[in-house]
Amino acid sequence: MLNLVHLKVLAAVARHGSVTKAAKELRYSQPSVSHHLSRLEAAVGVKLVQRVGRGIRLTPEGRLLANRAGEIVGRVDAATRELAAQVGLRSGRIRLAANASALSTIVPKAATLLAEAHPGIELSVFDRHPDAALQMLRHSEIDVALIFRYPAAPVEEEGFRLVHICDDPIYLVSRQPDDSVANHRDSPWIGGCDRCQTELTTICRREGFTPRIASVSDDMVVVQALVAAGTGVSTLPGLALQAHRRPDIHTTKLDSSPRQLYAVTYGEPPDPPASTALIQAIHDSAQ
Repeated sequence: MLNLVHLKVLAAVARHGSVTKAAKELRYSQPSVSHHLSRLEAAVGVKLVQRVGRGIRLTPEGRLLANRAGEIVGRVDAATRELAAQVGLRSGRIRLAANASALSTIVPKAATLLAEAHPGIELSVFDRHPDAALQMLRHSEIDVALIFRYPAAPVEEEGFRLVHICDDPIYLVSRQPDDSVANHRDSPWIGGCDRCQTELTTICRREGFTPRIASVSDDMVVVQALVAAGTGVSTLPGLALQAHRRPDIHTTKLDSSPRQLYAVTYGEPPDPPASTALIQAIHDSAQ
């Protein structure tokens, strides 16, 4: 009876024309590859390979069986992947890290879409800023990170794969309507996380000044309360204002480049089916 492992070995030898290279691809030892070939020859009762100098060559029978072996192994591998994908979408746990504004707006709807399409998948979420989320992703503590970044920010290190979800405009938050950044050259400013504060400084410098950061908070509720109390002005992204909006503040959309939201995975593709399903749900939710 033909053995799938033996066929896989024969197909690898046919591709490379070398026992050494086939062993490297399959992560077998060379003696193990030779042993599998011998067992396969014994099973079919004909010579499949012959020595040619320091290399090997397939016999006509070996070539015939190798062609079929490639088809058989390919079909089995495809069926295995399809089955894993089907099972992976029926049950299991998917872990997501995102910051508060995304968790308050995009993620809940994405969770609903994911549950409707794949009710067996359990979604766990973690409130993390982009840098912390990427660190968790690198350490396999989560499966997907939903991060924001600004156009001028450095590119993420190798290994991270980003899928663009949407753009999120930036707003000036102040106590007066129809305001502008230029009006607050001498005002105290409320800064946020490192990424946001860097972008705030960039926005103000385009207007010819460096902001005086008098207070710091990364909580959209706190920032708006401080603005309403007259302690300073600030900037907030659109998603933060969707999640929470005080009636006694005013917002002015800025012409600066919006921040961009990305779903991020780590490692070689393809992503597990559950991760792909979650990213699709996030994308659909953001639209």
